[in-house]
Amino acid sequence: MKTIRALAAGAILASGVAVAADPPAAPSATPVNHPSLKVCNKQADARELTGQVRAQFIRDCHAGKTSGKGAAQH
Repeated sequence: MKTIRALAAGAILASGVAVAADPPAAPSATPVNHPSLKVCNKQADARELTGQVRAQFIRDCHAGKTSGKGAAQH
């Protein structure tokens, strides 16, 4: 019985050491540069967008789909 407990305790400790030894994940090679919501809101304010048009602009802006030019107003 003592042998089983000792083996179980050793297995638990060994698995904990193995998990702790894993290196952290590498960052992606190409970071995604999406504008922040603050930037998108400021752009929408500057264009005086309201309602659904504003909401769509902010979604597209945050997703990086807008170039900052040519968005529909009101």
